[in-house]
Amino acid sequence: MHPLLPLVLKATVSLMIVAVGLGSRAGDALYLVRRPGLLARSLLAMYVLVPLAALLVTRCLPLAAPVRLALLVLAVSGGAPLLPRKTHDLGDSAYGFSLVIVSSALAVLLVPAWYAVLQPEFATAAGLTPRDVAGLLARSLFVPLAAGLALRPLFGRQAARLAALLNRLGGGVLLLAAVGLLVLYGPTVWASNGHGALALGLLVGGALAVGHWLGGPEPGNRSVLAIACATRHIGIAVLVAAALPGPPTVVLVATYVLTSAAVSLPYTYWARHRAVRPAG
Repeated sequence: MHPLLPLVLKATVSLMIVAVGLGSRAGDALYLVRRPGLLARSLLAMYVLVPLAALLVTRCLPLAAPVRLALLVLAVSGGAPLLPRKTHDLGDSAYGFSLVIVSSALAVLLVPAWYAVLQPEFATAAGLTPRDVAGLLARSLFVPLAAGLALRPLFGRQAARLAALLNRLGGGVLLLAAVGLLVLYGPTVWASNGHGALALGLLVGGALAVGHWLGGPEPGNRSVLAIACATRHIGIAVLVAAALPGPPTVVLVATYVLTSAAVSLPYTYWARHRAVRPAG
């Protein structure tokens, strides 16, 4: 892997999170605080049921060790920072923004807690402390997000247009990087990991189902939570995977990006069609 690739990916994700801040309002962070029922269901879905679904998949399929580890790493890595970009036209944008803030803050405690519970599965003595997760979240989420919120008043009405431009550019770079990783490393990794694609697909499908089920009576909230459950925090996942033996786990974590997009596409199309149907 070229040493510049991680730097390019980090810079790309940071710019996209700045775009999230440009397109959001600081007050939106309190959306879930005012709705404790939705907050409880959201956290139950993202940090309890999705990890349990991953455990079920690892028990039901004969998976190679790297695939099993990748599934568990992804399952406990909630708080995807780019969620508002994916759900801005599916439901209330304030819900997606607030969900990122709350779930990322709680990840500081919940991710290491799950990691401690799953130590026998990981078969390693390495530990992930709240300080590790807090540092990652500060660098990769809260700093660029605060920068975007601070820049929003300066750009005025052009803030939304600039946010959309940054999102399109960043999405293109991430897609090219993911495809490149699959071309370079995919055949080597997947050749020895039978049922891997099926396992990743089942995890994404199960996460979508869990989020849709617990999203409540509001269709938009169901869609946002479903996508939130299927979209994991790749930065946290890579941090966890780096503490595990062998590079295949990191490659499989990166593969999840394309798998999640492919499996979520039919659901996203259906949710968008349902969202605009009343207006039609």
